[in-house]
Amino acid sequence: MSFPVPEITERNQPYWDGLAQGRLQYQFCAGCDACWLPPRDNCPNCLAPDPGWKAARGIGKVISWVVYHRAYADHLKERVPYDVTIVELDEGVRLLTNVIDSDAGRRLSTGARVVLAIEEEGGVALARFRLDPEGTGK
Repeated sequence: MSFPVPEITERNQPYWDGLAQGRLQYQFCAGCDACWLPPRDNCPNCLAPDPGWKAARGIGKVISWVVYHRAYADHLKERVPYDVTIVELDEGVRLLTNVIDSDAGRRLSTGARVVLAIEEEGGVALARFRLDPEGTGK
């Protein structure tokens, strides 16, 4: 089975375009300073319409993770075991991702510093992360 591609919409196009150009972008509200992913039409905090976009530094920390030892989709059979990790960017945005050098989660710890590592899969640039061995986020 081939890798499933995301549905690109008018709302999420800037996110996918940013990754293709080597940067991770998130939405923000000029009215209340909230920031978030995934993209949406209104601010989840104050419901203001027409949020803007900002580029993240691509540095954050591990909040939580789970390791899958069973593939629940055919395209994942070759990957088990693999982690699905919640990363919180320094800007406050949280996203579900993978830490590509986590040794299937064995190297992860709560608060571990990570840096963005954009990888292409199935013709799509994806936001993944690597552990920051020095914990400096540089």
